Amino acid sequence: MKKLFALLTIVTMLSLGFTTLMYAQNEKGNPDEMAQTDTTAVEEGIVEEEAVIPASTLADEPVAEKDFQQVLKEKFIEGDWKFMGIVLLTLIFGLALAIERIIYLNLSTTNTTKLLNKVEAALETGGVEKAKEVCKDTRGPVAGIFYQGLDRYNEGIEIVEKSIVGYGSVLMGRLESGLSWISLFVALAPMLGFMGTVIGMIQAFDDIAAAGDISPTVVASGIKVALLTTVFGLIVAIILQIFNNYIVSKIDSLVNNMEDSSISFIDILTKYRAINK
Repeated sequence: MKKLFALLTIVTMLSLGFTTLMYAQNEKGNPDEMAQTDTTAVEEGIVEEEAVIPASTLADEPVAEKDFQQVLKEKFIEGDWKFMGIVLLTLIFGLALAIERIIYLNLSTTNTTKLLNKVEAALETGGVEKAKEVCKDTRGPVAGIFYQGLDRYNEGIEIVEKSIVGYGSVLMGRLESGLSWISLFVALAPMLGFMGTVIGMIQAFDDIAAAGDISPTVVASGIKVALLTTVFGLIVAIILQIFNNYIVSKIDSLVNNMEDSSISFIDILTKYRAINK
């Protein structure tokens, strides 16, 4: 339930950006309404005479360069919202899942060396029960594996090893939970972009058929939408792929720590059992 609440919170926060971009796109207004307003202003004599600015003054003024964020926002607004919105939703849900996995994996990280030292010290001073308390108070899958092994200590070292292997497989499944959905969004984003490209080209050919002309002005809008959806789909796929690879590498690191620490843990139990025979 906590994971679901955290995921919904992340999706809500990321959706604010989507709402802002949609609002900005609507603020551009209808060109016909803007033209009608200008015509009315001219008829009523409200338009003032434009000031004549010398060409030298215009040449001297530096042109402000737009940063990447501004250019990206403008291109998003210029594109067709039907396809841009779907691609953006793909990014939002993909990032929400990725952030949830990153938080979960970071919380699952444990200092295995320190934990092994605590367990060994607890076994020497208080026995198995005290070592189990140490594992209960420690967060992470490694501590859970140790607890399962200590819980089966009286059944023998072989049973402890089997218990560690079985419970380790369960924990690996938990660590990898959600990766399939992130991979789905990675593959879905460019596919949506390509679909927008195909539909944009169809729109361009429809405009040519309606106008009976193949001038660049007729087909420019359809081709522009086609190219923009492709670009944004690829950008989303690249971003999500970076997060996905980071998560996979983090999981591999945790699994290696689990395996190494489990071997050391079995050695500690074997040593403790030999001393207390």
